[in-house]
Amino acid sequence: MMKTLLRLWRTLPLWMHILAAKLARPRFRAAVAALIFDEQGRILLFKHTYRNFEWGIPAGGVEYREQPADAIVREFYEETSMQIEIERLLTVVSAREDHHISMVYLCRIVSGEFKESHEISEIKYFSVDEMPAMMLTTEKELIKWAVKEVRR
Repeated sequence: MMKTLLRLWRTLPLWMHILAAKLARPRFRAAVAALIFDEQGRILLFKHTYRNFEWGIPAGGVEYREQPADAIVREFYEETSMQIEIERLLTVVSAREDHHISMVYLCRIVSGEFKESHEISEIKYFSVDEMPAMMLTTEKELIKWAVKEVRR
């Protein structure tokens, strides 16, 4: 049932996703994201089952009374069956597009093998110069900024 609903959601235009988010969420929603780079400096992206632009950074919502650091570890595990470790908080951004505040962490994978979930069908590392189309252009900007920040 969930897979069917997510596939239906994917067919809706982006403006409907944004409208639904605005109607269903409080004024601002707290979100978390993980940026994970491999030894070659490539970024790990998730292929989402419910988006028109399928690829994006690992991210999710913070549950009521949950610490943001715990939320990104939980979200990553729920979507991939893999454990991550937070290296540090990179930045906190306020997204105008869908009214949320995201805490963005630099992370690394510490254990587990990828298992497909209802939300994520594939994970893959991409060169920062050859990333696929993504839902938000701000994701690409964030990744390019993070590359410079991590190299410091």
